Amino acid sequence: MYPNPALSAWQLTIMAVVPVVALTVWLIAIYVAAREPSRQNLEVAGSPAEPAAAGTGSRSPAKPGEREPERPPAGRQAA
Repeated sequence: MYPNPALSAWQLTIMAVVPVVALTVWLIAIYVAAREPSRQNLEVAGSPAEPAAAGTGSRSPAKPGEREPERPPAGRQAA
């Protein structure tokens, strides 16, 4: 005799819950990884709390009276 091929309710429930839980965990992991660091985390890490200077490509702007290093022209690699 062959066993009944129909799945029981608890087996169907597990089949529905496992992918939903996996998707939820994945979305939470993406959210946590993509969020901006908090001020407290920046202070603990010793990073400057101010945002990056516009267009400088660095986290800390050049000090007054100080020049930024020259950038190579677009399309060229620095040697």
